[in-house]
Amino acid sequence: MFKRFVKIGLVLSLFMFTTGFLPFSALVGPGITIASSGNVYKATAQLLIDQEIKNKTGKNSLAYVKQEVEKQQKKNYFNEDFKNLVEMRVKIAHEKIVQQNKKEDLDKDFIQLVEKRIRIAKTKIVKIKINQ
Repeated sequence: MFKRFVKIGLVLSLFMFTTGFLPFSALVGPGITIASSGNVYKATAQLLIDQEIKNKTGKNSLAYVKQEVEKQQKKNYFNEDFKNLVEMRVKIAHEKIVQQNKKEDLDKDFIQLVEKRIRIAKTKIVKIKINQ
C-alpha cells in the first residue's frame, strides 16, 4: 500500500515539475491549509479566490493586497500633509488677525468707512424686513 502511494506521488510530482501540468505555486497555499487544519473546503475556497483575483487583476492575491495597502498609505500621507498645511495656514492667519487687533492707531478714515458701511447694511436689512 505504501509503495503504491509513493509511486502515485512520484508520477504526479513528475507531471508537475516536468510538463507544467499543474501550477505548483498555486497549490502550495491550499496544500498547507489542508495539512495544517484538515479543512478541504477552506483550502478550495482559498484556491478559487486566488485564481479569481489573478484572472481579474493579473496579480496574485499577496501582490494585490500589498498594492492596495500602499495606495491607502499614500492616501493617508496626503491627508496628513494636507491637514498640516491647513493647520499652518490657519495659525498664520490667526496670528495676523491678533496683530491687527492689537494695533491701537487704526486709521480714522478706515474706521469711519467701516461704520458707514455698517449703517448702510443695517438700513437695507430693515427695509427688507419691512417689505416682507
